[in-house]
Amino acid sequence: MGLASAGAAQMISLHIGTPFPSPLHLRKCNMGVWKWKVKREKKGGQVCSSHRLEGEIDEGCELVSGMELSIGEQPDRTVPAHLFKAVKNNNGTAILLLSDLFAFQDSSITDFAYRVACNGFNVLLPDVFHGDPWKKKQPVEQTAKQDMQRVAEDIGTATKWLVEEFSAAGISTKLGIMGFGYGGGQVIDVLARDQGACFAIGASFYGTNIDPSLGSQVKVPVLLISGDNDPLCPVSVMKDLEKGIGKGSKLVIFGGRGHGFFHKPGSPEEDEDAERAFLMLRNWLHDGLVVTNI
Repeated sequence: MGLASAGAAQMISLHIGTPFPSPLHLRKCNMGVWKWKVKREKKGGQVCSSHRLEGEIDEGCELVSGMELSIGEQPDRTVPAHLFKAVKNNNGTAILLLSDLFAFQDSSITDFAYRVACNGFNVLLPDVFHGDPWKKKQPVEQTAKQDMQRVAEDIGTATKWLVEEFSAAGISTKLGIMGFGYGGGQVIDVLARDQGACFAIGASFYGTNIDPSLGSQVKVPVLLISGDNDPLCPVSVMKDLEKGIGKGSKLVIFGGRGHGFFHKPGSPEEDEDAERAFLMLRNWLHDGLVVTNI
């Protein structure tokens, strides 16, 4: 039985690799509007802000299941990953989510994966950093220590796993891919290599280190979302990328927004734009994956 049809209380049978001993857990998802409660306190002469994510629970929302996986053909070459899926409203499509530099150390990524799954998708979130993500006190150049060939191979392993699981289930062989920051840059690299073989649609949110010349090699529609106040993802680079990228692609620039506003908004104003961006993404994925598979 493939993962798309597996029951909520069952361990998922892997075609590649073996599951961690962690049990399947269920979580009530939130399909309402995400709201940020901002509390400001003065500590040691500095004003600090703490944010708490709240939402309006929709009683009709389905449960989302989550599981830790170890994916790979060789025991010493496995990729740790988290799998999220809607239990009852599953639409049978799969998405590969590539994280920013914080990987699993930042709950905003897993929270986002839960919300996407709540809308009926299966989401695989691999840890291409293998438990060694970038830390805030490190220079960004520290990411150079990541073996880019290994990262590419890990993404390939995760992609192969998704394709084989869904092909076995007889549901869908085309996937979606999306990513934030570092992961958003990887989305463009992956789609340029893929040439439309595995992925039918993509979404890149303020991708970093993007080579605009790769746009001409991307053969599928990509949703590009960024802010005009993001030095890590310049608007000029996004516009150059848009010129040659796959037919049907769309570039959306949010005025006054900086890096990270979508998956971890820092103010009520950013939260409003994050909600708008999520609605764009949800419709993009639905039209590109669900409708085309009907």
